[in-house]
Amino acid sequence: MTHMSRDHLLTLYPALASLSETDLALLLRPEALIHLPAGTPLFAETQPCRGFPLVIEGSIKVVKATATGREMLLYRVAPGDSCIISSSCLLGNTPYSAQGVTETAVTLLVMPIALFERLMTENRPFRDFVFHLFSERIAELMQLVEEVAFHRLDQRLARLLLTRGDEIQATHQALADELGSVREIVSRLLKGFSAQGFLSLSREHISIRDRDGLSRFAAHGSE
Repeated sequence: MTHMSRDHLLTLYPALASLSETDLALLLRPEALIHLPAGTPLFAETQPCRGFPLVIEGSIKVVKATATGREMLLYRVAPGDSCIISSSCLLGNTPYSAQGVTETAVTLLVMPIALFERLMTENRPFRDFVFHLFSERIAELMQLVEEVAFHRLDQRLARLLLTRGDEIQATHQALADELGSVREIVSRLLKGFSAQGFLSLSREHISIRDRDGLSRFAAHGSE
């Protein structure tokens, strides 16, 4: 995508239909459209926020990293979404508290800070959109906190696998990153699931063989 059409933008972000033509033209200027390959760092902890991102194509993952290099996936940002950590930084005039990395090739628009601040003050549909995102993300993060605090890693892994369909193309390292764990532990758990007949393993591929059994394990563990 070499340019951003007004109609496509408003299809993804209906709240922007309330913007004036002047503001839409500012947002749609060609130099505001950014194309990034997979694996590109977008922002890092302690960096200042440079604008409000609007994802047009692709996926961004937002992670919290430890000093040892382990990561916990907080959430993903898809087309039609935006990053609540970015909006939180802009509203609170604070630096980023997590890292953002493109998970796939990504196309995005970056709303200038001055326009974001003005719309939050003057434009109710846009303000409602931002706070609705906050509500959704907080619910997701509360669920993540509950899983980390109250569920064992093997049950969390089972739940993660169940969300991916019956044929899963993923490395053990990628699954470990999503769970905030390490590859060796995840590999051991996957081998245990395989021994119980829940799934079969091949290179960077997992096939679910007993979805009902894996679902029972995800809910109740090995009790």
